[in-house]
Amino acid sequence: MKFMKLGSKPDAFQTDGDNIRYVAAELASDVVVIVGEVKFYLHKFPLLSKSACLQKLLADTNEENNDEVHIHDIPGGPVAFEMCAKFCYGMVVTLNPYNVLAARCAAEYLEMYETVEKGNLVYKIEVFLNSSIFRSWKDSIIVLQSTESLLPWSEELKVVSHCLDSISTKATMDTSMVEWSYTYNRKKLPSENGNESHWNGVRKQQMVPKDWWVEDLCDLQLDLYKRVISSIITKGNVSGPVIGEALSAYASRRLPGFNKGVIQGDDFVKNRLLLETIVHLLPADIGSVSCRFLLKLLKAAILLECEVFERSELMRRIGQCLEEATVVEAAMFNVDTVQRLVEEFVKHKQHAWTESLLEEEPQEIRSPKMVSDLSDKVKVAKLVDGYLAEIARDPNLPLFDFVNLAELVSSFPRPTHDGLYRAIDMYLKEHSGISKSERKSICRLMDCRKLSAEACMHAVQNERLPLRVVVQVLFFEQLKATSSGGNSTPDLPGSIRAMLPAGSHESSRSTTTNTEEEWDAVGTSEDIQTLKGELTTLKLTSGATQSSDKNSSNDGKGNTENVAATKSKGFQMSKKLFSKIWSSKERNGEITSSDTSESPASTIIEETKSTPSRSRRQSVS
Repeated sequence: MKFMKLGSKPDAFQTDGDNIRYVAAELASDVVVIVGEVKFYLHKFPLLSKSACLQKLLADTNEENNDEVHIHDIPGGPVAFEMCAKFCYGMVVTLNPYNVLAARCAAEYLEMYETVEKGNLVYKIEVFLNSSIFRSWKDSIIVLQSTESLLPWSEELKVVSHCLDSISTKATMDTSMVEWSYTYNRKKLPSENGNESHWNGVRKQQMVPKDWWVEDLCDLQLDLYKRVISSIITKGNVSGPVIGEALSAYASRRLPGFNKGVIQGDDFVKNRLLLETIVHLLPADIGSVSCRFLLKLLKAAILLECEVFERSELMRRIGQCLEEATVVEAAMFNVDTVQRLVEEFVKHKQHAWTESLLEEEPQEIRSPKMVSDLSDKVKVAKLVDGYLAEIARDPNLPLFDFVNLAELVSSFPRPTHDGLYRAIDMYLKEHSGISKSERKSICRLMDCRKLSAEACMHAVQNERLPLRVVVQVLFFEQLKATSSGGNSTPDLPGSIRAMLPAGSHESSRSTTTNTEEEWDAVGTSEDIQTLKGELTTLKLTSGATQSSDKNSSNDGKGNTENVAATKSKGFQMSKKLFSKIWSSKERNGEITSSDTSESPASTIIEETKSTPSRSRRQSVS
């Protein structure tokens, strides 16, 4: 911290109570200067020799035969006036970053210029500010903080603008030229703790991070902080991510509870203004601000009831990086908000795709971007599946909201539909009273071909699913087991084929119109278990055949015949079983087994146990 001493005489100011100040001297005081509620008993000659303002005031009092001078509006109040008075007497005055601005403003008020006397107070303070204060990072921040209580004087004297320029210039300078002594809100370096590291006896040069100044500026009040950041952005030497980091640090420091997704404190208007200011300062570059920070801002904006513009802008920005979000972060918002975020994501990708088509670049150059877009869509689809599974636990969640959000990402690529299946299963579990048509609409969201082996095993025992879905799951599992390269559908009865996706290649959402009976068909548990056993046998037989092919190339023809025979036998058995399941739709038996739809893992364990009491599968559609 910089400081400057003025004068050489000892301090002779004395105090008599709280509101009386006088100078201990042989000569009696001949003037009383009243500043606010404090009376200063002083002498005319030292004051008149340096202050043009006091010359005028004392001239007026002499005409009125009055020795009292009233000063009510001097910036800095009695403390600042006392420093100016001590300077007039030649007493020692110590100026530092905390009091220099008050002394400068008071000196300006009292007109202590060079025209009155050479080396006057205004000149000396200006030299101190320009030669020391504005060259120091720490002192510039301290002085800038003091300007708020001295407005409009600090603005008119250009102290604010000088501080802003000093701070922004240092924040934008090359980090190789930055010394750690510039900053003070930081942890000590190893060298300061006596643990400085060396390399072969040579002192290591400390690496200064690009955001070294971020924490220091958090001490500033909102208006000054906004002006500093704007000045830094205008200079253009600081990257967007560093600006984003600065805004994140400021929000965390100034908004209590911000990092926890809540806003604490009673000053609702102040917090809202702060949040809106941060939103307006966000860098325009995509990726300059993390999705996590944007989601926290959006949550705070909703809680603080910010204007539509701020919330819309945040949603637009989040849509540009939604693939970075997690299910836990998304779960902070209601369905409408998440749906809007997904819509913004889709809009952003469509706009980016249109721009890429307009570029006159070879397809090979655009390929990495196309791959990145597909990867982002996979992540967002996974995010939505996880979010749906979370909100499905809400018994008051309308099916319309669930289906609408799921359909937004229905065209997005997914490695599997396991996440969507879990969400659907959770919704069916928590909303057991939904109608048959509602059950159909939610089950059509899922493509049975894209379920993993675990999910399939879980689905065939899930009594909340319509039989149609179970038949599709079993069919595609059999098709995988018996026809590794084929795409044809086995020769099944027309009624069973109607329960399968058209051509066995389309999603279960693209089926033709079905009758109520096709959805409400009921099959026995024994039929389903038998077909599952058959699938397992076919898979084991196929695996053994492939292993035999690798070990003995001479028996290739025999193995091929075995595989063909196994497939033929499997199709015939499946045809009988599917027909048996379909014919049982007239029966109304009940299944008495326990609920096995909690998780795929629990289903696998359950399968190893015998279930003699489970005689039928009840339709829940």
